[in-house]
Amino acid sequence: MMRLFIACLSILFASAAFAAEPFRVGLILPLSGPFAGSIGRQVENGARLWLQVHGGDVAGQRIELVVKDDGGNADVTRRLAQELVTNERVDVLAGFGLTPLAFAAAPVAARAQVPMIVMAAATSSITEQNGFVLRTSFTMAQNTAPLAHWAARQGIKKVVTLVSDYGPGQDAEKAFAKAFSERGGVVADSLRAPLASPAFGPFLQRAKDLQPDALFLFVPNGQGADLMKAVAERGFKDAGIKVIATGDVVDDVSLNDMGDAVLGMITSHHYSAAHQSAENEAYRAGFMKAYGVRPNLMAIGGYDGMKLIAEGLSASAGQARGAALVEAMKGRSWMSPRGLVSIDPATRDIVQSVYIREVKRVNGELWNVEFESVPNVKDPAKN
Repeated sequence: MMRLFIACLSILFASAAFAAEPFRVGLILPLSGPFAGSIGRQVENGARLWLQVHGGDVAGQRIELVVKDDGGNADVTRRLAQELVTNERVDVLAGFGLTPLAFAAAPVAARAQVPMIVMAAATSSITEQNGFVLRTSFTMAQNTAPLAHWAARQGIKKVVTLVSDYGPGQDAEKAFAKAFSERGGVVADSLRAPLASPAFGPFLQRAKDLQPDALFLFVPNGQGADLMKAVAERGFKDAGIKVIATGDVVDDVSLNDMGDAVLGMITSHHYSAAHQSAENEAYRAGFMKAYGVRPNLMAIGGYDGMKLIAEGLSASAGQARGAALVEAMKGRSWMSPRGLVSIDPATRDIVQSVYIREVKRVNGELWNVEFESVPNVKDPAKN
């Protein structure tokens, strides 16, 4: 009888110890280097804000962040991902500020059978790497095609595209050209600037010399201010050439520093700090109080990434891990500060509204003011 009693106590203590184990999220981001402020810190702060607002306990699980800095180096990302699943025994890998970093971590997630939440990187094919990858950020094609449709409706006939020469830029270029040409438009030239230390001047001069109706731009977060300064210097507005872009170019964090050169600029994106909703007003106020800056398009990926994890845990009463947790997260939907979102069960990509916005001065500050909404946009690259 005593042996049975001791055995029962051992089982109870083991169960209690398991229950006390936190649910660990390994967050890998560029927290140093050129993309730290506009991408890495924003995603981290978005994730931390969700925990702060909603509490760290979900379905009996205490969620804990284990944050690592990859400095934007894919080899470091791969090493950190392996250390997190092997030594830290994390339940989810998350973050991934740039496409090469997400590609580096994907094989690690597959081998370890650990869900991987992409909170920033935007190349369409990332979720196709394996069945453990989900995304709460956006894809470039998703944000770009609605802008091409808008441009065609405005009577714009001839466009030159200028993008950064890496995965998301190539996606943006392809998506814009396809959607614009389907509506009768012509892309006169497709220009690509190097991602590292780009010199935009020669590309912009080439674009201006072609005398298009509009210039379409994409560069990653952090490069928009330099690009728009170069655009202003070359007098596109005076030449009657409309400048349009994805929202990365006029990032909410650096928008006020760009000055009058961006006033009236039309962009498309999935999030603006100026989005009008009760959810976003509370989110923006909380973020600015906690971190002293506006939340940008990357922060919302971190915030909703934590929400997706919570949705999966809640749907499985806190029990799901690995492939079962991926299944629990597929198809989930919720009202985000950006609007209604869901996870496509077929592609594991986010489905969301894309907004057409204009840069306006409101109460002395520059904001991306939305004036048109395209709801329930899936990644067109996978349609």
